[in-house]
Order: sequence, then C-alpha cells, then structure tokens
Amino acid sequence: MAARRISGVMSRSLCLHHLPSSIVSQGKRFNLGRELQRFSTVAALDEPITPPVRVNYTQLLINGKFVDSASGKTFPTLDPRTGEVIANLAEGDAEDINRAVSAARSAFDEGPWPKMTAYERSRVLLRFADLVDKHNDDLAALEAWDSGKPYQQAAKIEIPSVARLFRYYAGWADKIHGLTVPADGPYHVQTLHEPIGVAGQIIPWNFPLIMFAWKVGPALATGNTIVLKSAEQTPLTALYAAKLLHEAGLPPGVLNIVSGYGPTAGAALASHMNVDKIAFTGSTDTGKIVQELAAKSNLKPVTLELGGKSPFIVCEDANIGRAVELAHAALFFNQGQCCAAGSRTFVHERVYDEFLEKAKARAQRRTVGDPFQKGIEQGPQIDSDQFEKILRYIKSGIESNATLECGGDKIGSKGYYIQPTVFSNVKDDMPIAQDEIFGPVQTIFKFKELDEVIKRANMTRYGLAAGVFTKNINTANTLTRALRAGTVWVNCFDVFDAAIPFGGYKMSGVGREKGIYSLHNYLQVKAVVTSLKNPAWL
Repeated sequence: MAARRISGVMSRSLCLHHLPSSIVSQGKRFNLGRELQRFSTVAALDEPITPPVRVNYTQLLINGKFVDSASGKTFPTLDPRTGEVIANLAEGDAEDINRAVSAARSAFDEGPWPKMTAYERSRVLLRFADLVDKHNDDLAALEAWDSGKPYQQAAKIEIPSVARLFRYYAGWADKIHGLTVPADGPYHVQTLHEPIGVAGQIIPWNFPLIMFAWKVGPALATGNTIVLKSAEQTPLTALYAAKLLHEAGLPPGVLNIVSGYGPTAGAALASHMNVDKIAFTGSTDTGKIVQELAAKSNLKPVTLELGGKSPFIVCEDANIGRAVELAHAALFFNQGQCCAAGSRTFVHERVYDEFLEKAKARAQRRTVGDPFQKGIEQGPQIDSDQFEKILRYIKSGIESNATLECGGDKIGSKGYYIQPTVFSNVKDDMPIAQDEIFGPVQTIFKFKELDEVIKRANMTRYGLAAGVFTKNINTANTLTRALRAGTVWVNCFDVFDAAIPFGGYKMSGVGREKGIYSLHNYLQVKAVVTSLKNPAWL
C-alpha cells in the first residue's frame, strides 16, 4: 500500500539547523553550515486544517449501551498535529472490564448470537460492511485526526479494506464445519468446530480500524462474543464502528468496547478468569506480559502479532528505479509506524551506490505536513513518546558512525513531525539495525553474496515479514524458503489481502491473522464418539 499523492502542495526548504555543528559522515567530519540537507517539498506547517467530522462517541460501550466508566474518570485523546486535546473519553479500568466481560458472557451463554444460524450472522456482517462504505469519509477523518495518518490513505485504502475484510468473514460464517472420522470399531465419530466463547482483544494505535477488523471479523463470524480494548492513543474509530455494528443488527453484549490504559484495563482483560481467549497486537515486550497474565489466570489461549525488523533485499539484477520506490514505500508508509516495515534495506554492492543516491533523493521529495492537506504523504508521529524515541534512535545512528544521508531532525515547533531520514553504511550490530524504530528512518546495508544476506537478514529476534526484489526466479525461490519470516513479498510489499494470513516467526508473534487461519483462533474442536449397534457399514 502507498499513500495517494495529489497536487497542490505549498512547500518550503528546511535545513537541519539544530543538529550538532558537525557529525560523522563516512569517517569524515563536515559542517552543516556549509552542506545543508534540504527537503524542497516538505509542506509548510501552518495552522492545522479543521477535520470534517465531529466526535460523537466518547463513552464505553457495554451491553449495547454507551455508558460512563465506573470510576467516572476520563482521559484525553490528542491530535498528533498539535499535541492538543481532541476529546476526553471514559477511562475504563478493572471494574469496567468486569462489567464488559459479564455482558459478553451472558450474550454468549444466553443470548441469540451463538444460536443464530451462520447465514443470519453473515447477513449482519454484510450489513455492517455496507455501513462502513456509507460512513467511509467520517471514519477516515476520525482515523486521520486521531492517529496523524494522511486522510487520503485512510479514505482510499484503509477504510475500504475494513469493509472488504468484513465481507470476507461474512462469506466464511456458513462454511465452518467439522468432519466425520472413520474409527477402528463400531463407532460414529464426528468433530464439531465450536465458538471458543468470550474473546478478549487488544488492538494497537498504528492501524486502529484495520486491526479492529482483523480481530472482530473472525471472532464474530465464528459465533463468539467480544470485549475489545482500544489503544489509548486512538480510541475514536472503534467506538464509531461498534455503533455501526449494532445498527447492522448485532445483539447487545456481543461486542463491548472499553477505552483505557494497558496496565489497568488491558491487564484486567488479559488476566480475567471468564475470558476464554486473548488476541493482542502490539510490541513484543507488552506481548510477553499479556501472555504471562493469560497463563497465570485461566491458561487461556493467546494469539500475538508483535514487532518486526523486516529485511528488504535488493538483488543485483533489480530495476533500481522500481526497487527504490518500493523500498521507500515499504519503510515510510504510515510514518514508518508499521510492524512489517521494510526497515533493513539490503542492497547488492554492484548497485548500492546508484540505489543510495536515488533513495536519498526520493526521501527528500517526500511531502510531510498536515494529514488533511492534499498531496501529503507523511503526517506526524503518534505522540510525544514515539516522537522522542525516534529522535533518540537517529542520534544513536549518528553516534554509531552510520552516515546520515538526509533528514535526522524534527519539523516545526508544534506537533510530532519528523523529517524522512536515510542512513547508509549501517552495520548489523548498531541499535538502528537491531531495534524496531517504528518511524521514518531508512537504514541501508551493503551485501555481496546471497548466502551472506540470508544469514544477515535472519540475524534478528524478529521474523514478521521480508521483501525480495529480483528478476531471477531461482534467486526468489532460494530467498523465500530461506528467510525466517511469516510473510515474504517478492517484487511487491505490504500486500494485505483479506485472504492472506499474516503473522510472525520467533519473537514476532504466535498464530496468524486474516484468511482461513484466523478462524482457527476462535474455534474449539470437539470430538463426538457414538457407539453403533449392528452398523451396516463402518
């Protein structure tokens, strides 16, 4: 996926005027006063554009009703463009999780949802998808406002993907069935695929509504009920979408939304004794905590979609122009805040210099500014914590003697904007090469042999995704089988079709989202064995 570009951009040049007066570049020092790095198309950061949407839902959604938190507390969700408050939302905690789980448990044990025919459930999901299409612009505006992503990206790519995902899962609802199994003796054996019960779901801030769809879609299609905790940074669209689901005919208590913080609401959900399953997307460190809480409570099963440090491998036969554009999108899409980002760009030594110059030029052309302004490719980072973390990694790269080719600084004095940044001469042991930066920082490595790049690409604790760019089918086959990653894209990147499973190896997670594999996360398999008397056949 790549953000759409629309003409009509006001621009200005920016220089890196508040980095140190000299930094290390290819082993030599140079003065920024003499060699300014310019971004000629970075959009001017004027007064923020007023979003074309109102915030209507700020309470918790429990048992089909919007309610205040038990404590009466609220918390602010902030505009990443300015750091100012968009709205104050009800702050859920352990007591609210108890209320939501109780509603979900009653809806599963006594309500109509699990007892509906699968076809009836599919019709609810299809009606919801139609409502998502109808409310596309409002959902996109809320998503852009709350997260900082370009409005056109949300409106043209992400919200339509949500509708597509729910139509996909609606199609699966009446095609879930077990098997009849032959046995050694006079028995009739069948397997039943039953809904697991109450699913607890915790979604991240980088793609709030898409992650809502990845989790809620398969859980509802398989007949479960849900308690979902949205990210505290981006709680707005989950509430709006849940309201539309009820408008589509979802019974009360089937989907409950609790906005709040991880250590309170999230921990209470992961450790709740009446929750039958947990699905979490977020950082690897938090995923470990979620898994531990689930194990120490009722040993509920857990699926985890966690961090990544994905290699993007450009072979010597690659079309360099196309490879540069694809590598740029693989890293910078969504402000670099993507778990599958191609954040380690390995380039064959024979084409390294050409690739580097073109990658640098492409980064300098990237338009950064208000996500509601036409032509913008990159908005602000999500919040001050992420903003400062990225700047620390940039500083680390400079101090580690990687070459800062462009970028490396914040933009403006308001909001959380960072220049598109490119490092070359990156070594595998540098923090910027090992850690998930989650920001607009491209690191470019040089390699010589195929066996070498396979070893280096796999030399990470992560294994979420990888990209391969080559014209040689044998090279592609070698790499796709050797790379230890849950998804390998060949001559493409960030292809997230509803039917394609997504998940990681190693510390990038457990289980798969999307496709038929995601249904397994929300089903129990029961074997039913019945004795036969004088059967005509076995």
